[in-house]
Formats: sequence, C-alpha cells, structure tokens
Amino acid sequence: MSQVLDAYALLAYLEKEPGWEKVSELFSRASGRDKNLSITAVNWGEVYYIIMREYDYHKAEEVEQFIRTLPIEVVAVDIDIARDAAGFKSAHKLSYADCFAAALAKKKKAELITGDKEFKVVEGQIKINWI
Repeated sequence: MSQVLDAYALLAYLEKEPGWEKVSELFSRASGRDKNLSITAVNWGEVYYIIMREYDYHKAEEVEQFIRTLPIEVVAVDIDIARDAAGFKSAHKLSYADCFAAALAKKKKAELITGDKEFKVVEGQIKINWI
C-alpha cells in the first residue's frame, strides 16, 4: 500500500521523537523497492522551515541532503491536489500544510502516516496510520 508522510512523521524520525521507530521501520521496508512513501513538496517545505527556524540555514541544508537519501518521493503539488487541500481546509480545522498531506493521501488512496491529532477530523475520509 502506498503511504504518505506528513511533516509530523518526518520530523519525529529526524528528531527521534515519539513514533520515530515506526517511521524508521517504514523506511527500512521501502528501501530497495519502488518508492511507496511520499510527501508533498509543501510538507517537505514545512520540515525544512522548522529545521531552519529551530537551528539555522546550514542545518536545514544538511537535513535536506539527508532526506534525499531516504526512500521518499517528494510530490509536486498540482491543481488537483491544491483543490482537494482547499476542500479539506474549508471543511475542517486543519493547518493548510496538513491539508496537502491529506489531499495527497486521498489522491493516491494511500495511508497517511502521522502522529498529529489534528487529523482525527478526517479519519472517515482517509486512512490514517498513527505513529
């Protein structure tokens, strides 16, 4: 099954926060196979700016290089994903970036990997794998 990471899941892995082991297992299973893990460019950017804010530009660049080694496909946002994200945003109290993760999961009929409790409001619309 295809899986979509949100920023929460990727940050948990990078910063060894609760749930990071589960994300690490996903990476181990995905290595060597077609990339079945993805993240939107919006959510990737969210990770990048959080690292930059918490540390600095150089650390963000270092993390970017590390992320490139992981079995994750960074998906560019097209108008269909943007439309679905707008639909999630208009109907639910989710951050706009989170709406893009939900929209990609919907588009790919994928499981969303997250620990962010804000996604509880869309559990009936997309499958969520909680870390």
